[in-house]
Amino acid sequence: MGLVTGTLPDFPWDRLTPYKERAAAHADGLVDLSVGTPVDPTPALVREALVAAADSPGYPTTAGTPALRQAVVDWFARRRGVPGLDPAGVLPTVGSKELVALLPALLGLGGGDVVLHPVTAYPTYDVGARLAGATPEPVDAVVERLTDGPDDVRLVWLNTPGNPDGAVLGVEALAAVVAAARAATARTGRPVVVASDECYAELPWDEPWAGEGVPSLLDPRVTGGDVSGLLVAYSLSKQSNLAGYRAAFLAGDPGLVGPLLEVRKHAGFLVPGPVQAATTVALGDDAHVAEQRERYRRRRAVLRAAVEDAGYVVTRSHAGLYLWVRPQAGPDGVVPGSWDTVAALADRGVLVAPGEFYGPAGAGYVRMALTATDDAVDRAAARLRAG
Repeated sequence: MGLVTGTLPDFPWDRLTPYKERAAAHADGLVDLSVGTPVDPTPALVREALVAAADSPGYPTTAGTPALRQAVVDWFARRRGVPGLDPAGVLPTVGSKELVALLPALLGLGGGDVVLHPVTAYPTYDVGARLAGATPEPVDAVVERLTDGPDDVRLVWLNTPGNPDGAVLGVEALAAVVAAARAATARTGRPVVVASDECYAELPWDEPWAGEGVPSLLDPRVTGGDVSGLLVAYSLSKQSNLAGYRAAFLAGDPGLVGPLLEVRKHAGFLVPGPVQAATTVALGDDAHVAEQRERYRRRRAVLRAAVEDAGYVVTRSHAGLYLWVRPQAGPDGVVPGSWDTVAALADRGVLVAPGEFYGPAGAGYVRMALTATDDAVDRAAARLRAG
């Protein structure tokens, strides 16, 4: 009881309830752009794979089937520019959120250990550190913190493309973090793990990422061919509309994945066998990912144009499922707060998430999700332009 009430923040989404009710009162109904929940159909080939594997009376393997692990290896080589990944460095997870929340504890972190995470960030990085008894520390100047700060950092979370702001870290930035973490490990004799949450990597919009792809932490240009101390979390929720399947995986250093696997065996973290089969098929097919990307591209173009026509400013948002939006300053030079914008948009029947959900640096911003139907996005755009 003390853990829940003493160390964890309140669940932020509950605070949106009155604004959701306000938006739902709109004459044309609610358009919910507050959460990134996929609304498009799960691809037929994935559903067929799930059904084909439905006769699954035995326990699935915690490590994942050989076919699944190889599919991850092949996907990294084909889509992320990471050849030669060791299948022993792959581990399926029950969605990526549980991995983010539990990784500090699974790595054995506790009191006195620090977990770095982006300043504007998905709240679960903070929560995961607290659950382990470690200290979360929001910081964007990761290299400087590892080089000049106290030697208490044990885990660095990166998120690229970022949620909520769609920021992307390039090869040089990633390589600098890896070098600083390895220098800190050598200096102290205590490992500094770098973990990158890359769940939106298949949704790049702006150049150079649209043309070159979003670089991975495991890219040889980043690692120098050595993935030791490095982990990448990935989910098929976004690229394949598999949020309901909880289909995700961890990949990287086999020396880290091996102990994590042993703990998860004891704890019973098993991805269901039919889901493993469906994941394997999904990772081998690029066509459905391209099709879904085009759906989001169209929605993003419609929504962004309407947002800007309505006088709002879109910042970053280079990749991913969201627009990171703020109003322009008023005549007095003051930018309205996040909740003021949430309220103003709720009056138009559009629900968005306040930037403050993602840390104090998000104050003044709101996050708009692209995960609504074409019709809903069109309706939201019309309302924004109507004022």
